Amino acid sequence: LMNANDSISSASFSLFNKLNLNSIKMAKLSLALAAALAASATAFAPSTVGPSTTALSATGYEETGGEMWDPLGLYNLEDAADTFPNMFPKSQFIEEAEIKHGRMAMLGWTGVWATHVGGMGLGLHFPGFPVESDWTKALGVFAAEEPAWFGAILMFIAIAEGESVGHSGDNWRNMSTKEPGNLGFDPWGLKAKLSDERQEYYKIIEKKNGRAAMIAMASLFSMEAIPGSVPVMDILS
Repeated sequence: LMNANDSISSASFSLFNKLNLNSIKMAKLSLALAAALAASATAFAPSTVGPSTTALSATGYEETGGEMWDPLGLYNLEDAADTFPNMFPKSQFIEEAEIKHGRMAMLGWTGVWATHVGGMGLGLHFPGFPVESDWTKALGVFAAEEPAWFGAILMFIAIAEGESVGHSGDNWRNMSTKEPGNLGFDPWGLKAKLSDERQEYYKIIEKKNGRAAMIAMASLFSMEAIPGSVPVMDILS
C-alpha cells in the first residue's frame, strides 16, 4: 500500500508539473499574441496627431541630428565611379539591402525568442519537426533530418529573391524601376488606406526596427561566441 501511495503521489506530482509548464507556456504565448495585436492595432489606427512638417521628423535619422551617420562615407562610395566604374553599389541597392537584412533580422529574432526554452523564451515547437532548443544548432539539425523541407525553403527564398529584383532593372547602378523594399505584396490593401505621409512614417519605423533587430542578432552571435560579452543578455536569460 505504501508503494502504491508513493507511485500515485509521484504520478500526480509529474502530472502537476506538466500542467504547470503548459500553463506557463500558454500564458507566455497569450502575452506575446496580445502584445502583437496591440502593436498592430496601434500601427494602423488613425492618428490623432498630424504628421510633423519639419525636415527633421521626416528623415529617419532623428537620433543623429536629422542626417545620416556615415563617418566612413560608405553610402557615397558611388562617388568614386569615375575611378572604379560599377565597382560600388548605388543608393537603390544599398537601401534595398538594408531593408531586406532588417526584415530577416526581425524574423530571426522572433524565431529565436519563440522557440527558445527557458528564460524569456516561449518554447514553441511545430509538431512533427525536429526538436532542438539551441538556436545555434537548430538549422543544421533541421537540414539533416528534414532535407526535403530544407530544400523547399531554400527554393522559396531563391524565387522570392529573384522576383524582387529580376524584372525591375539594375538597382546596383540606380537603374531599377522598383521602390527599394516594395515587393508589391499587400493582399489586404493596408497601404492604400494610409496617406502618403503615414506611408513614409511607417517606412522609417520599419527601417529603425530592422536596425535594432540587426543589432540584436549581432548581440546573440556575440553572446554565443564570447560568453559575457553582452551583459544585458545574461540578465534577460
